[in-house]
Amino acid sequence: MPKQIKSLSKGLKVYRFIVDYGKPILAVTLCEKLQIDKSTMSRLLKTLKDEDFISYLENSNEIIANDISNKTNQSTKIELLIKTTKVLLEEISKETNECAYLGIFNDYKVSYINQIDLSNRDIKTRNNIGVQVNLHTSALGKSILAFGNYDFEKIKFNQYTNNTITNIEKLKKEISEVKNRGYSIDNKEYQDGMCCVAVPLFNKENILIGAVGISGNSSRLKSNKLDEMGETISNIVSKYSIVY
Repeated sequence: MPKQIKSLSKGLKVYRFIVDYGKPILAVTLCEKLQIDKSTMSRLLKTLKDEDFISYLENSNEIIANDISNKTNQSTKIELLIKTTKVLLEEISKETNECAYLGIFNDYKVSYINQIDLSNRDIKTRNNIGVQVNLHTSALGKSILAFGNYDFEKIKFNQYTNNTITNIEKLKKEISEVKNRGYSIDNKEYQDGMCCVAVPLFNKENILIGAVGISGNSSRLKSNKLDEMGETISNIVSKYSIVY
């Protein structure tokens, strides 16, 4: 086998091992596991890094495959967003006496990545962190749709309650109203007995990064109250400059 082919074969073997390993790994461990001497491993790793197949963790000798690196970067970004919006969610929850949420766009769904409930209610809202909801059924999703640039044709109009929007024409009309008033409403559209209000969240460069809002029992959040909450949340968010 020609020398170049042998080198390529070894390099691919190393890369596949790093991918399959599934977590950061040291070069010395690779040498032990694959029975490759240190000088050869060093050369192979340099080539893989130069070709952008692998990366080294910051301030570390640990190696990760770049597909894992992308996931790590995304996770880090989400952690940063959660951290930078914590005080914002706390203020929203305190002012509205409801549970506050943070959501981001994820493959035509909204992912709930944080919630804070500082209300004085004995029964707190269930933990929704990690839940993904169709954009057209939630207030967070509608705010993201209204102020982002997304293809409505890609939305799957699943119906959850009698109030769920089930076609693109009605959704476009709703989104137009959201744009005009600056906040969105879910009036028992995803879950019977629950209402939500949300506003878009922009970073300091005015780029849409998600949405924040509240949810509560429909017996408390009636139509006039939903509009009042929308204005309140909008005013709170306007005071913050999100670095993200």
